[in-house]
Amino acid sequence: MRRREFVAATLATRTAAKAAGKPIPRRTYKAGVELSIIGFGGIVVVGQPQEAANREVAAAFERGVNYFDVAPTYADGEAETKLGVALEPYRKNAFLACKTTMRDRDGARKELERSLGRLKTDYFDLYQFHGVSKMEEVEQILAPGGAAETFLKARDEGKVRFLGCSAHSVECALALLERFPLDSVLFPTNFVCFAQGNFGPQVIARAKQKGVARLALKAMAYTPWPKGVKEHDFAKCWYRPVSDPALARQALRFTLSEDITAAIPPGDERLFRMALDIAAGFKPLTARERTQLLARTQGTEPIFRASA
Repeated sequence: MRRREFVAATLATRTAAKAAGKPIPRRTYKAGVELSIIGFGGIVVVGQPQEAANREVAAAFERGVNYFDVAPTYADGEAETKLGVALEPYRKNAFLACKTTMRDRDGARKELERSLGRLKTDYFDLYQFHGVSKMEEVEQILAPGGAAETFLKARDEGKVRFLGCSAHSVECALALLERFPLDSVLFPTNFVCFAQGNFGPQVIARAKQKGVARLALKAMAYTPWPKGVKEHDFAKCWYRPVSDPALARQALRFTLSEDITAAIPPGDERLFRMALDIAAGFKPLTARERTQLLARTQGTEPIFRASA
């Protein structure tokens, strides 16, 4: 390790140590709701015994985390089931977001009801179309008999408060922003994707113009795993995450310096805890720091690119 990198890593470690135990700041979402700037992704509890999951949620809540996000596809329901038990003592003070990959009205309704049961709640604060990646999915969602009908009805029934989407496509996110009354969009907001894939700034800008809240994914993603790599230290990450403390600090600061409400870190519990400490001592990137961070991505393959 070169001296400059060693110094940066040392400073990042010291900064995180000072922030350890400090509460997580909050920002406005919508309608007076404030969320912790770091959300708890349900994948964190996957693979943990229930007792450990309970402790993980309790520790996060004690740090000031009130935003929890989960989906039925996370380990085939394990995340929902374990988070439902762990979050039960804190549910009335938590902002709970869930998702569905179902694109039709009946399928979405069935999944909504199952998720409510698993998570031991009678409503979600936020319900989202999950992982929209193709325009065909957008058309299915918005067509007669599509999932959009379930979302609007569930809101009328009081089973969801806010409506949103998560997307892995700029085109799809922009289309949903134009054609459906979203309250928020959950989208990758990542320094490598911004610099090398032109992926993300368009969605942030349009959502802001329309008064739609911005939530961030993949803040601590770096690049795809090399082909052929099947075993590594981050089994819960389908991409290679930023694990170096100095770079992780800059990566998360980049995301939190964009005009967003909150970011959800990777599902690896070590990276989640690192993110909490970074966020507790958060300071926006300076213009010079931002320029330097984006410049160092030269030659790095992003996990997402915008379509040509």
